[in-house]
Amino acid sequence: MTESADFRSQTLALNHGSGHMPALGFGTLIPDAATTISATRDALKAGYRHFDAAERYRNEREVGEALRTERAAGGIAREDIFITTKLWNSNHRPERVQPAFEASLERLGIDYLDLYLIHTPFAFQPGEEQDPRDENGAVIYDKGVTLLDTWRAMEALVDEGRCRAIGLSDIDLDRLRPLYEAARIKPSVVQIEAHPYLPETELLEFCKEHGIVFLAFAPLGHGIRPGPLEDPVIVQIAARTGTTPAQVLLAWAIQRGGALLTTPKTEARARENFDIVALPAEAFDEINRIETRQRFNEVVKTGSPGFIPRRT
Repeated sequence: MTESADFRSQTLALNHGSGHMPALGFGTLIPDAATTISATRDALKAGYRHFDAAERYRNEREVGEALRTERAAGGIAREDIFITTKLWNSNHRPERVQPAFEASLERLGIDYLDLYLIHTPFAFQPGEEQDPRDENGAVIYDKGVTLLDTWRAMEALVDEGRCRAIGLSDIDLDRLRPLYEAARIKPSVVQIEAHPYLPETELLEFCKEHGIVFLAFAPLGHGIRPGPLEDPVIVQIAARTGTTPAQVLLAWAIQRGGALLTTPKTEARARENFDIVALPAEAFDEINRIETRQRFNEVVKTGSPGFIPRRT
């Protein structure tokens, strides 16, 4: 369990280079362009310095615009912002990795990236169609490339200097282990769904043992109800500690020794999700004893595009 009591300025060291990731991150999976801009700007104003984007979200330009204008208004240096984006499944072929990386940099309006993730370990048919489907509606996978092939191309980006660190998202431990063992540049970060209903304890321990940052997305269970936000244990701890259920869940995620992403859409919710302090030890232990188990995003098991709807 982490020792720090105030998580707003907490960072985690990356195992490649000298970078540090802020523990509290803002995720940008927001379908509406205007809301992407306003929510990203509000997050920066609230204190967030870690922003997680993706080619797949189709809003990198809006994220970049919001960060650029709000940084200028607040006098915030680029070096003080940690920016992540992700390589989508249709770009897993090694020859497609660098062009996809360059395109993301251009859309974000930046000249280097703090972290580049393989969005999922599943390779789709290469091309401009993000969600290739056959005549029966089934995803068309690319059998001609391995995850290690893609990883080698990611390593080359780090060698060139404009990508500070690399990692993986939506990956399970069975896929991570062989990739880690074969990698020349080890993954710096693993981004995975994690919350009290899906603690991913074995993966968390593997990451700690190997110096990989464990980055939890959906730490509030995607806000789905019923879910962790309404769990009686969480609600009772919030009442005892004078916090909200969301703040309890986020504190627990950090106290486990990882980082997290949330996507507050309003300035008030951004402040709530950023104003996180440590839980009492007995509360932390109570949460660890929750027995409910539920995954809210099946992408790690199925290779489906998860919560991102198909575009027709």
